[in-house]
Amino acid sequence: MDDHSPSRPPKAAAQTAQHIEQLILEGTLTPGEQLAPERDLAERLGVSRPTLRDALRMLTDRGLLTRRARGVEVAQLGGALRDPLMEMLTRAEVADDYLEFREVVESEAAAMAANRATDIDRQRLRDCIEAIEAAHARNEPDAEAQADADLHVAVYEASHNLVLLQIMRALSGSLRSDVLQNRQRLFTIPQVRDILRDQHMAIAAAIVAGDADAARDAAHDHLQYLRKALREIREAEAKLDLSLRRLKGGGLSASRG
Repeated sequence: MDDHSPSRPPKAAAQTAQHIEQLILEGTLTPGEQLAPERDLAERLGVSRPTLRDALRMLTDRGLLTRRARGVEVAQLGGALRDPLMEMLTRAEVADDYLEFREVVESEAAAMAANRATDIDRQRLRDCIEAIEAAHARNEPDAEAQADADLHVAVYEASHNLVLLQIMRALSGSLRSDVLQNRQRLFTIPQVRDILRDQHMAIAAAIVAGDADAARDAAHDHLQYLRKALREIREAEAKLDLSLRRLKGGGLSASRG
């Protein structure tokens, strides 16, 4: 990329910004990821450092990059979408609606992934399953939940639908929190850890095998199971809360404390 003539820098900076933006859009550069130091970045992109600074400034002004004390990193995208949803999705009354949304989206994402996954995508799915199995064997639920969330993101990436990927990345914080909280509640059910592991293995295996129908069905069955099990837990918790309130007079009785 030649950016030495007086008329070239603006165009070169715009092209450089467009290249970095494409990497963000396609998920090659992920939210929170720090870019290489300026000197290395300019060399890799084949531009001068002033051109690079102009490009980074363009992307920072647009909210795609963020400057931190340690350097420049990819911004947490989807803030306008994410912030209202974060508050809404923490409310118990929409928990089942959120899982229903995931059921619809992830079932089709799994089918698309089965048709579109590359060898690299398939290996990433295998790596996620290995991480789940290793954490499962070590009885480390937090690590297993992290690997679980990573698997779901890997499915979105393998779908190669950039709109779907970026929307779900914008909700990834909620997804990870959701996975962890759901697992903590579901682990009160005997054998649930084995069931979840087997369901995730089925999703990944179908995608790796290129079987779109099986991938769709496996993802659908997984989310259906989550919805049913969590609904039963919520109902049991509500009954217990009611019994405790009755026992204590709602906390307002003088004779029951």
